[in-house]
Amino acid sequence: MTRYIFITGGVVSSLGKGIASAALGALLQARGFSVRLRKLDPYLNVDPGTMSPFQHGEVFVTDDGAETDLDLGHYERFTGRPCSKGDNITTGRIYQDIIAKERRGDYLGGTVQVIPHVTDAIKQFVLDGNDGVDFVLCEIGGTVGDIEALPFFEAIRQLGNELPRGATCFIHLTLMPFIPSAGEMKTKPTQHSVKELRSIGIQPDVLMCRCDRPIPVEERRKIALFCNVRETAVIQAIDVDTIYDVPYRYHLEGLDTEVLGVFGMDAPVPDLTSWQNISHVIREPEGEVTIAIVGKYTGLKDAYKSLMEALTHGGIANKVRVNIKWLESEIFEDPDQMHHLEDVNGILVPGGFGERGSEGKIAAAHFARTRAVPYLGICFGMQMAVIEAARYMAGIEKASSTEFGPQEEPLVGLMTEWMQGEELVKRGYDSDLGGTMRLGAYDAELKPGSKVAEIYGSTEISERHRHRFEVNMAYRERLEEKGLLFSGTSPDGLLPEIVELPDHPWYIGVQFHPELKSRPFDPHPLFKSFVEAALAQSRLV
Repeated sequence: MTRYIFITGGVVSSLGKGIASAALGALLQARGFSVRLRKLDPYLNVDPGTMSPFQHGEVFVTDDGAETDLDLGHYERFTGRPCSKGDNITTGRIYQDIIAKERRGDYLGGTVQVIPHVTDAIKQFVLDGNDGVDFVLCEIGGTVGDIEALPFFEAIRQLGNELPRGATCFIHLTLMPFIPSAGEMKTKPTQHSVKELRSIGIQPDVLMCRCDRPIPVEERRKIALFCNVRETAVIQAIDVDTIYDVPYRYHLEGLDTEVLGVFGMDAPVPDLTSWQNISHVIREPEGEVTIAIVGKYTGLKDAYKSLMEALTHGGIANKVRVNIKWLESEIFEDPDQMHHLEDVNGILVPGGFGERGSEGKIAAAHFARTRAVPYLGICFGMQMAVIEAARYMAGIEKASSTEFGPQEEPLVGLMTEWMQGEELVKRGYDSDLGGTMRLGAYDAELKPGSKVAEIYGSTEISERHRHRFEVNMAYRERLEEKGLLFSGTSPDGLLPEIVELPDHPWYIGVQFHPELKSRPFDPHPLFKSFVEAALAQSRLV
């Protein structure tokens, strides 16, 4: 029998429901169970694909081309299990599907309502495709009391009654603040949050209280008493140095034991040595490097969540701490600001959209190329590196991208068609922005003997994409004559995937997003090699 765990949040958002879900999934895996993690998002957008990173953080892309919530990145990194389109749904997608059915007449003239139509759609999503899975963990976005989240809470309440007895567990994550002036921790926010949850018919089985210090025994008893849970089910979720501490810390607090107890189950004690080893390397590295991330969303670090974690994984592989220096790309449009890059061991220009900050990214690529600083350009970062090479190596002064308007020298242009399996996909400038990019995993072939072929240890790879524009292959010959090698292409040779400079210590641009496939126990080869190159560079200084 498949068992369902519903994770909800209260008091404030951003308490770490995603990390908690991922960590619990990892703990259940370590005990020998199979898990599946899903995210239910209450917002009306169909998916986060058209949302600004400042609004939502990064867009995580799955192998099958879904644009999803960033929490799915945590799920993959902690469990190693790839997510899919079926693991993230929004209110917008549910309403889109229901309205399409209504227009077709599927409801036979009946009135379409939140209950039962919307709630039934949510329940169907939760229950679909779980054959052979021991535990399905469903995280509900937002906080209890949000108007837009009410249909989701109602749906999981119904599931609690409809599924067999002992098949559901409700976990509620709340904030337990410390008030310095009073010198004590306060239980009232948690009490009120649980009261709100109970008012809509859900009694939590386990409470996770986010806090910055241990919860005194008396306060723990008070929470248990007034929230109607066992004292052992009050789990303190104390702030930690690194997210990779979380599975082990939650195990010590008894989270996995308590959850299994809700289901009347037991299992062997998990071996969490590998998680402890990772935490040890992060806390006690053998060295450190500084990587500059030159981006346009540096004001919100969640915009680069997978990137930050992939760099951490590269550091773990090399047993070094990776310090990130966040630099807004626009500052480098002023040549006098290039000194900000003088003290870094590597430069990374990530993905992005739009003209703002593009010249600064080109300047950063120029600095890395001319100063022999390791450079990794991802998606837009690769395109800017190619434009830089065209301008300053091949003498194509007006090289630019059609993303910024009509160009005399379109080094980067809109992708109008590409193969997706056996299907030819076509796009135009007037296509919708949402869900129309080259999305998901695609194969690429690497040039034998190239730097990237050496890094991957193979000439055949598969990586995840999210882009609408592509480097113009009509310029390939002119650029290769000047030393920029197109070392990776699509299997048909029509689409460029990787460029590199063979005579540079480490200078690589990739059209895909390697950070999406990096894991703490399996760091991505590119990030492993990039951090290694940064370490070598640091020793030269």
